[in-house]
Amino acid sequence: MDLNTLQQFLVVARLEHLSRAADELRVAQPSLSRTIARLESELGTPLFDRAGRLRLNDTGKLFLGYVERSLGALEAGRRAVAEAVGEGLGTVRLASETFLTLTGPLAAYKQAHPHIEVELHQMPAEEMVRHLHAQDVDLCVASQPIRPEGLEAVQLMDEAVWLATPLDHPLAGRASVRIEELADQPFVTSRKGHWQRRLLDRLFAARDLTPRIVCEGDEPSAVQALISAGIGIGLTPDIARNAAAQAPVAWVAVDSPDCRRRLTLLWLAGGRLSTAADLMRTTITGFDWTGGEPRGRERAAEPG
Repeated sequence: MDLNTLQQFLVVARLEHLSRAADELRVAQPSLSRTIARLESELGTPLFDRAGRLRLNDTGKLFLGYVERSLGALEAGRRAVAEAVGEGLGTVRLASETFLTLTGPLAAYKQAHPHIEVELHQMPAEEMVRHLHAQDVDLCVASQPIRPEGLEAVQLMDEAVWLATPLDHPLAGRASVRIEELADQPFVTSRKGHWQRRLLDRLFAARDLTPRIVCEGDEPSAVQALISAGIGIGLTPDIARNAAAQAPVAWVAVDSPDCRRRLTLLWLAGGRLSTAADLMRTTITGFDWTGGEPRGRERAAEPG
């Protein structure tokens, strides 16, 4: 099997659709079908189920992990060689569930290292482990628990998550509220996969309850504005209380020790971070997450 075959398999496995994969790869669909068939013949087993629509089977999923890690290692080697021969510090690839929290350290990084390109990838936390092992990204910032399978991690911030309500809501004057009291309340939240939605679902499921969601969207930054407008109530991190120009809401403590956000930086254990990625790790871990300023650990310019 050659490199081109493996790269084509990756696209077909990701899309689980031959014609869309062929369009993305800019090859003819019959040619792509033959490539996948030859790969399966060489391995001695089907990688896809073809009853109805194309689906990656269990064997295909197993093989996919090895292919992602192998191609990721090759790309890491290419980047290391480029850096070693003096082609610059290149690019750092950072993934996060949301980038609003990271604007401070990202600004500090670009100010200190203006010639390094920053590539941002937004993804749910459950996808981060796979992308780190495949070396599609260098660093990930997660706002919810991730099992550190072959990863190294450092906690950046641990903050309370509050219940935000409209100013005239019956709960607005309360010092705290229990989850059980919110069973019939209308919630404004983000879509599944985002940390606020995962936290909401987890808190309710622990009590055999299901939240009543009246608005879910792809703009977590709009949640507080919609709450202020009277659409419903919602979970909002402590850091948002100090943000400028936010819509006015009432803040009520949630009587649950699990109603918190723990921001964590993750990277591949035992792997060699590029200089650009290592500088980003230093910036993020050295940032004052309570005061919003670097702690003085960041260097002013790239080495050399």
